[in-house]
Amino acid sequence: MSLLRRWFDPIRSRWFYDKPSRQAVLPTEQGLSVYLRLDDVYSYLTAQQLPQLEEILSDELKPLKVIISNTAAEAPNHMSEAEWKQYCLNDAQILAKQHRFSFHESPEQPTAEALQQAEVILKNTPLRGQDFLYLLEDVFNMLWQQQYGKLRTLYAMASRHHRLQHFPERIFRDTPVLASYFEFGERQYHGVDDLLRLTRRLKQQKLLTGNPIFMINHIEWREHLISDAEELNEIQAMDPELDLYIALEDPISWLLLAYIKEELADYYNISLNLYPLSYRSRDDFDWGLATRLSKRTGVAFTPFCRPDAQAAQNMALLYCSVPEEQRIDALYKIMQAVWTKGLDLSYKAHFQAMQQELGLSELSQQDIQAYLAENDMHCEMKSQPNLPVLELRLDGQSYVFNSLYRVWMIESIFSNVLEEKYKVESAAENELRNNEERKG
Repeated sequence: MSLLRRWFDPIRSRWFYDKPSRQAVLPTEQGLSVYLRLDDVYSYLTAQQLPQLEEILSDELKPLKVIISNTAAEAPNHMSEAEWKQYCLNDAQILAKQHRFSFHESPEQPTAEALQQAEVILKNTPLRGQDFLYLLEDVFNMLWQQQYGKLRTLYAMASRHHRLQHFPERIFRDTPVLASYFEFGERQYHGVDDLLRLTRRLKQQKLLTGNPIFMINHIEWREHLISDAEELNEIQAMDPELDLYIALEDPISWLLLAYIKEELADYYNISLNLYPLSYRSRDDFDWGLATRLSKRTGVAFTPFCRPDAQAAQNMALLYCSVPEEQRIDALYKIMQAVWTKGLDLSYKAHFQAMQQELGLSELSQQDIQAYLAENDMHCEMKSQPNLPVLELRLDGQSYVFNSLYRVWMIESIFSNVLEEKYKVESAAENELRNNEERKG
């Protein structure tokens, strides 16, 4: 690592974190736009929120501009198109259950014919404003609830009785769109994951006329979904186990590890397993995003020194040199030193200081690159679009998800497992009671 980066990173990161966080007022000249694809399941979830959002928008942002693309962007993280679509279906199903979106029990991608019919309906309708958004929601429902009979009827009416319409707030393009998103003030907000962040921003700028009520079962950071002592004991008795696949040069890995270790692991009796990955250039990150996430999660952050490839390799070497039963605490200390104390572990003096703090008289002779490569292989087999990758095992079931944006799933899964357990027990008790009554 260069001397300039080693010296300047901690100073600049601390300044960046501590500088007065005056919220920039984003320009409103371009209004608020939402980008959708009819064959994107996240667009289906987003469309269900649009009528309510339009209703509380100030006149300055009306009408909501709807841009519908017929072209999918390339799938992330080298995933195939089929892998990406299956991941999206599974993820959207989880989001729908958590936040009570309308969703089919066995979702399938809409057919090409249905998509063509839906596009004609939306292009030809004379409806505008909130009426159009209700129609848009209905059309998405027909596509994703497999209501193809209703769709054909609507298509026949649109083809015979309406002509192609041209409205400035309704645009059809072939611009590639990966998943639905909003655009405001030249910034993009994911159509589902960032909806609350968008509405907070709009509310700050006094661009909403009412209180936004979206994502009703959102779990806030540092708040627990399960607080009842009996329920908590039941989860703890199930001995949940959580695997984390993390890139050591990625600040999100530190935020996730610290949050889970500090807030969830002991509380729910979760056994953690850590799998460091090979360096993949994630030290080139968005400082503003990492800072915002650290403040929302309540995890210490800065001063840091972004690890380069050699520093990440040395972090893995220290981790592998610690006895297995101490590795969770050891990696926490290592990443804490890098991301909150500004240590550069490619620098010999810093590396030796960390080695001494961990009480290591000698270093592992293990082939670190081979170890990391094996972890990479297992991580890739999980077919996730982003890092960190998490796998939760509980009550004989395995659940795989990814990123800091899905940490809430840990507690949601616990709650769902308990709910299902109580249903089974209640059904068994009722059956037993009925049998006894019949005998009596």
